[in-house]
Amino acid sequence: MHVLLLKEPRDGDSGPDPYIKELASHGHKATLIPVLSFKFVSLNTLTDKLFQPEKHGGLIFTSPRAVEAVKMCLEAEERREEWNSSVKDKWNTKSIYVVGKATAALVRSLGLNPLGEDTGTAEVLSRVIIEREDTNIPPFFFPCGSIKREVLPTALRDNGVPLETLTVYQTAEHPDLEKNLKNYFTEQGIPASVAFFSPSGVKFCLEVVRRLSGEQLTQIKFAAIGPTTQDAMTAEGLCVSCAAQKPTAEHLAAAIAKALQ
Repeated sequence: MHVLLLKEPRDGDSGPDPYIKELASHGHKATLIPVLSFKFVSLNTLTDKLFQPEKHGGLIFTSPRAVEAVKMCLEAEERREEWNSSVKDKWNTKSIYVVGKATAALVRSLGLNPLGEDTGTAEVLSRVIIEREDTNIPPFFFPCGSIKREVLPTALRDNGVPLETLTVYQTAEHPDLEKNLKNYFTEQGIPASVAFFSPSGVKFCLEVVRRLSGEQLTQIKFAAIGPTTQDAMTAEGLCVSCAAQKPTAEHLAAAIAKALQ
């Protein structure tokens, strides 16, 4: 059956997207349509912060995009050398927290040692940080996107863990989103399942999907990558058929395959 994945392709990943591969192993043909486009901002400020580890209690990354912004700050030869020779080791004496395996892998590629990759959500990660960390430390540094949810900052502040945030990328609707969706529905017809990967994906795509599906909307099995996305779908009055137990390709593919049986 046809499954529509409303998500970005994995960055710099050669070979097929893991979600497409996992769904194929269940006998389903998945297509990926990118929903978001990203613009990096405040990179000079970010560079300054990265090279002053002594002013922070540690680092927090909740998205691969935030780590990409860091990589951009290290592109200059002399910056990279300074980072590799001393700066990254200073950060590694502190806690570096991440959500999810993709973010953790990118953090490792910077020479840093991530904690919390199995947490899966910002809620769970914030609990881990609160349990582990002291309140009388310099603030954690949290580079993030323009539409981050306030769950983690609020939880840390409520528990006295100091935090400093910096917006390093802005999220907008992908310029070709509507055109790509129309082409998909014209060529492939109504998909058996549609998977959402973020609340912003729901915000940008749902109206178009509703319009293109018409009366057949109720036949589609809608899937969510996790609880936050599921909440956003439910808030829009969508019937969610399944959600991944963990935000991985394996778990989502298994959930969709079961829903389509």
